Amino acid sequence: MSTLETNGIQISYTDSGGDGRPVVLIHGWPLSGASWSEQVPALTEAGYRVITYDRRGFGASDKPDTGYDYDTFTEDLAGLLELLEVTDATIVGFSMGGGEVARYLGTRGSERIHSAVFAGAVPPYLLKTDDNPDGGLTPEDVQGFKDGVSNDRAGFLEEFTTNFFSANDELKVTEAQRQEAIALVEPASTTAMLGCVEAFGNTDFRDDLEKIDVPTLVIHGDSDAVVPFEVSGKRTGETVKDATVHVVADGPHGFNVSHAEELNRVLLDFLQR
Repeated sequence: MSTLETNGIQISYTDSGGDGRPVVLIHGWPLSGASWSEQVPALTEAGYRVITYDRRGFGASDKPDTGYDYDTFTEDLAGLLELLEVTDATIVGFSMGGGEVARYLGTRGSERIHSAVFAGAVPPYLLKTDDNPDGGLTPEDVQGFKDGVSNDRAGFLEEFTTNFFSANDELKVTEAQRQEAIALVEPASTTAMLGCVEAFGNTDFRDDLEKIDVPTLVIHGDSDAVVPFEVSGKRTGETVKDATVHVVADGPHGFNVSHAEELNRVLLDFLQR
């Protein structure tokens, strides 16, 4: 991996290089850019310039004590795009990474962006409130995540990764693949994990989605037990103008691993637009 300095921190990233149109892959919580291992080869072989990076606090990137909010994450992404001279890009956000996609397009616009992908992503707004009754998380749920990370991180990750890769209570990946995901979390700081729970659990992206003006793909597992399709993917697809929605049958949250072939096929088809 390489590193660059943006927004006052060092961000670790990979860049396949080449002359193809850029595809920037933004990982989910609490993983790292390496979680895209099933997608990078397929995209690279198809001729795209594939960029992954570790969000602040995760993987090999710096782990500051502050900055775990979507406005800061978006500035980190903007710095990456600018320093790597990325234009005409497709930005792909998985799970909490969909928040960066929404907030970037909602605040910075689409000057550098060709298209967008929300993959099992958290927008439009996870928190259940009076004006968002269709949200999927109560304040108590958010606190439960934080308590699990704080009080028994290893035990929490055992349960979380099982749910992450399960559909209808059946694990859809191998045990080795689940353990690989746990290993990706190892470098993450607890401060970052807690800050991100607060961010993805409480950030309202509804206004951001309304401003998206590029071709958009929403792809989501129908059996996602972490970020349910009805709470997020379905509503995002209804909000973003002319969005294409693809539902992965029997797909868990981590369908980028369990249903990698289907995701890659749908993504490659969308990238031709």
